[in-house]
Amino acid sequence: MTAMTGTSARGLTRRAILAALIMALGALIAWLLTPTLRLADEEPIKLESMIPTAFGDWAVDRNASAGVVNPQQTQLINRLYSQTLSRTYVNTQTGTRVMLSIAYGEDQRDSMQLHYPEVCYPAQGFQIRSNRKDLLTTQFGVLPIRRLETVLGAQRYEPVTYWTMIGSKTALGGVEKKIAEMRYGMKGIIVDGLLFRVSSIDRDSADAFVVQGGFIDQLFKAVPADVRLRLSGLGLPA
Repeated sequence: MTAMTGTSARGLTRRAILAALIMALGALIAWLLTPTLRLADEEPIKLESMIPTAFGDWAVDRNASAGVVNPQQTQLINRLYSQTLSRTYVNTQTGTRVMLSIAYGEDQRDSMQLHYPEVCYPAQGFQIRSNRKDLLTTQFGVLPIRRLETVLGAQRYEPVTYWTMIGSKTALGGVEKKIAEMRYGMKGIIVDGLLFRVSSIDRDSADAFVVQGGFIDQLFKAVPADVRLRLSGLGLPA
């Protein structure tokens, strides 16, 4: 009886030690996989200085009255994002206006999420008439984008072109975003995120998307290569 009791005790001890080792190994793996390096510190973004107020045929409209739709109230915007930039540009040749909105967050893990136009526009009373993935061809390569057709009260028709960046990778949906975050996390990097949105007030969506594409292409041409990479993931001219 004593021998059986001793054997049982030794068995329990071994199991306890094994369980403790497994727990310690799990904790070690979790620690090793926890990101510690902030991409925002290594490759800082300053939207105001990165985005020129004039480029190509475009310049900031100092007298613009048509505002960009804000995704949330000011307090919530300040909590969600590290920086935001909202400007209206006018084409010096045609007088066409384009609204630019960029939202940037230094930490794109679950506590700091990008807010998508298909969510923030309806929150402001807009209806989404269409929402589709597309490809924008630029002189620097092809960029995956989303295009929305929105309308407010059957009066303000506002086509929207946008994409999101997780680090230097484009992500057009929650799954793509999470995969990009995980890839950076496995390298020990806390990744940042950016939402780049261009819109214009125009009943002709097809024409508006052409204008927006030209605006984006001229902006990419005007900024340095490292800025273009952070904004779109596109590098040297194609």
